Amino acid sequence: MSWFESDTFTFVILPILIFLSRICDVSLGTIRIIAVSRGHRFRAAILGFFEVLIWITVISRVMQNLNNIWCYIAYAGGFATGNYVGLLIEQKLAMGQLIVRIIFRKEANELLAEMNRRGFGVTCIEGEGAKGPVHLLYSVVQRNDLEELLSLIQEYNPKAFYSIEDVRHVREGIFRTSKHPFGHFLRRRKAK
Repeated sequence: MSWFESDTFTFVILPILIFLSRICDVSLGTIRIIAVSRGHRFRAAILGFFEVLIWITVISRVMQNLNNIWCYIAYAGGFATGNYVGLLIEQKLAMGQLIVRIIFRKEANELLAEMNRRGFGVTCIEGEGAKGPVHLLYSVVQRNDLEELLSLIQEYNPKAFYSIEDVRHVREGIFRTSKHPFGHFLRRRKAK
């Protein structure tokens, strides 16, 4: 009897390998879905290839061990954990851009000047809110710059209303140079 047919491998090592493999393939799947939603076709295709390659390998091992309940538990546990890990990875990669809308009830000139000084592209519009005049600031930022922008908003007006949305595609405008270590791989090229 080989080591691969031993009880240790079948009931301990194999479920651990299935669990870890499922974390990998589901994490890739989560990132792939995000890449698809943001229009990154090539990245999505590459991620999809490796996701399915891992999945086929894992499911074949599960099917070979249908009498092993630990394989089922590892498969399901890896799926759940993979979703969580995939979102953590995406958060760390900070792929894509966001639009941040900021509404001030007071003057926004200081924040506007500081945003410009730090390289954020920003547009300011005067408007009328339910409680009087407001200033609306619009800025498209890289995901990895969001925390810095939010801290600026906190510093200049902690009671400011803001909303954040994903942006699928941007063209033209003023954008900060990415400080992300993989910045030039993760961001779309600016259209000429």
